Amino acid sequence: MSHLSSTGLSPEFGQKLIAIRRQLHQYPELSYEEFETTASIRTWLQEADIRIANYPLKTGLVAEIGGKQGGPIIAIRADIDALPIQEETGFAYASVIPGKMHACGHDFHTAAILGAALLLKQQENELDGTVRFIFQPAEEKAGGAEKVISSGALEGVRAIFGMHNKPDLPVGTIGIKSGPLMAAADGFVVEIEGVGTHAAVPEVGIDPIVTGAHIVTALQSIVSRNISSLHSAVISVTKMHSGTAWNVIPDKAILDGTVRTFDENVRSVVLNRFDQVVQGVAAAYGTKASVRWIKGPPSVLNDAELAEVAVQAAGHAGLQVITPTPSSAGEDFAFYQKKIPGVFVFMGTSGTQEWHHPAFDLDERALPISANYFAILAKHALKQLNSY
Repeated sequence: MSHLSSTGLSPEFGQKLIAIRRQLHQYPELSYEEFETTASIRTWLQEADIRIANYPLKTGLVAEIGGKQGGPIIAIRADIDALPIQEETGFAYASVIPGKMHACGHDFHTAAILGAALLLKQQENELDGTVRFIFQPAEEKAGGAEKVISSGALEGVRAIFGMHNKPDLPVGTIGIKSGPLMAAADGFVVEIEGVGTHAAVPEVGIDPIVTGAHIVTALQSIVSRNISSLHSAVISVTKMHSGTAWNVIPDKAILDGTVRTFDENVRSVVLNRFDQVVQGVAAAYGTKASVRWIKGPPSVLNDAELAEVAVQAAGHAGLQVITPTPSSAGEDFAFYQKKIPGVFVFMGTSGTQEWHHPAFDLDERALPISANYFAILAKHALKQLNSY
């Protein structure tokens, strides 16, 4: 395959990245618990004589390459945490930690971005600025990016880049677009308070389950009747908890779920109407209701000029560029983009399962391809920023 040979990298380099990825895969750690993962990344960077920046992060770390000639600073981010999922791949390098798995490919992200650092280290004297590598904790908890920002690691950075593996794209393909790429992800908990009674005499009580069922149905009208057909939103009720016995009408019901949007105005409309619908339906059935929001990351919004730089770099890397379909999944990379311009891309990995599946896997041939791409992208971005 031409896109595999066009990197000009040695087979040994690819094998090194595969070994790194498999070690990370065998020893996954959940959000804010990535102590051994951080230690391993530190060791690999130090072995390559890459300097570690001193930022107050309990897990995760930041490294830097370049800056010998001054110039701008850009950042490249990889997320490092795993998920509470029992692995079902059966691979020799499967997770050895029960109930924990790299089921979203963050081990791939870490190994590939580490590979980009190794490549750029060999060209450090030629860099027109500084490349700051952020190995970020706790993406799955949607709070790690804010921890990195609070540490000061984004200070002086003029642009940031990142990626997510995309199982449904073939190896050698990259998805790049300006504007919204991934959704704002908000969670909700609705508590409905009724009056319990014997199931045989429902008229004596106030049934919160009936209210909850009507709320679930009514919420769907927000997308179909309050949001323009030119925009998109998703409201999913994913849990409903109520009752303890077959012959008792309970006094409480709890609904959990998520709202996904790509536009801040749409997000505001959906969240406001959500509260109104819940309160209106609850009142209509004689119950009381409260809504608790779990605010997640905003939408990933790619900068148009940097997206063009990313496309140009993909051409030099021999990748096929496609315009990806935006994903309704959330990504806390969006918090960085609230501070500085950035671009997030989808890297083709020819996977067999979607993210968060217990049998999730990807094609490791994408590792050196991704490393090579981000090394090229870093040089292009520094050159572009130096031209301003």
